[in-house]
Amino acid sequence: MRRIVQSKKLQHVRYDVRGPILVEAHRLESEGHKILKLNIGNTAPFGFEAPEAIVADMIHNLPESQGYADSQGIYSARTAVAQYYQSHGLTDTGVDDVYIGNGVSELIGMVLQAFVDDGNEILVPAPDYPLWTGAVTLSGGTAVHYRCDEANGWNPDLEDIEAKITGNTHAIVVINPNNPTGAVYSEETVRALVDIARRHRLVVMADEIYEKILFDDAVHHHAATHAADDVLCLTFSGLSKAYRVCGYRAGWVMVSGPKHLAEDFLEGLTLLANMRMCANVPAQHAIQTALGGYQSLTELIVPGGRFHEQSKLASRLLNEIPGVSCVEPRGALYCFPRLDPQVYRIESDEAFVIDLLRAKKILVTHGTGFNWFEPDHFRLVTLPDVDTLTEAIGRIADYLETIRD
Repeated sequence: MRRIVQSKKLQHVRYDVRGPILVEAHRLESEGHKILKLNIGNTAPFGFEAPEAIVADMIHNLPESQGYADSQGIYSARTAVAQYYQSHGLTDTGVDDVYIGNGVSELIGMVLQAFVDDGNEILVPAPDYPLWTGAVTLSGGTAVHYRCDEANGWNPDLEDIEAKITGNTHAIVVINPNNPTGAVYSEETVRALVDIARRHRLVVMADEIYEKILFDDAVHHHAATHAADDVLCLTFSGLSKAYRVCGYRAGWVMVSGPKHLAEDFLEGLTLLANMRMCANVPAQHAIQTALGGYQSLTELIVPGGRFHEQSKLASRLLNEIPGVSCVEPRGALYCFPRLDPQVYRIESDEAFVIDLLRAKKILVTHGTGFNWFEPDHFRLVTLPDVDTLTEAIGRIADYLETIRD
């Protein structure tokens, strides 16, 4: 029998958040080592539980969740999502503009499959959440990475974006609040990004899954608010992070702007929604309860709350390590520290992360895994409690001392 190999479509697809480094972590665990996994923003292992009302409502609706639902999602969930955006100024949003998916991840793949032709270019931030780059590649497109400026709070470099637009550019991805940097874009920046899309007739794909996880004076601005009726905007969000139900896989994409010009694309998106039958039905019943109920997240993001205190602690401790600098996150659940190349002469950040894992049993993700350009960053999840986080960063500091030039 001939050798069975992976599809050539996967040749340039990476997802290092769960890649070879995680395989090495599993190997170490099989040998009896205890690994502290700071590579994935999975809330449950760190003691964050879903609000009781969401769990209760999902259980209550289980008897009615045994069959397929509408391929776009159950009516109550889509209504709740539409009303949520209506309350944020998008008054033209309706039930038919919402597609429910098995998390934002599934919807990103569906949207790009419906939208991208071979060779189309999609602007994606660097660093990015690597699913975007991988999904663009799998759909036959080319991800063109625009630089976010660390010296400017990780805001997008607008000049770099303009310089990378060609006649084959079809859309721009905006991740706000940003994973992995924790940047939260000002209203001026969001408006500028949408204006670029308007001038170049691009679709805006706004990944806003962390929109509720904001610290101090940070304010989230929906890209769709500035897209108005002349820029097609696809807004992605869901319950995973803000409501601590990563495993429920309940997400949505909301379509706004000149929908009459996108009828053919939306027909294709509906076709793909039909082909997967429907999203997980029990989890859809949690959406209305989550969006319309008590917002327990507030207790986590204010001073004294775990999300807030752990994020502040992590960035402070990282900045105290010689040769390490970290822009303080304004939202989300991550830090993206920089290792000064003059202090740490790292040629391969993937090798650095594996060596750190073997030496200190701490699992983080290397910066180039987020399509950053240089091997001088890594991402750390800030979900552990303050004691665990303090110990973890202490181990990182100890390891860095051994390789400091």
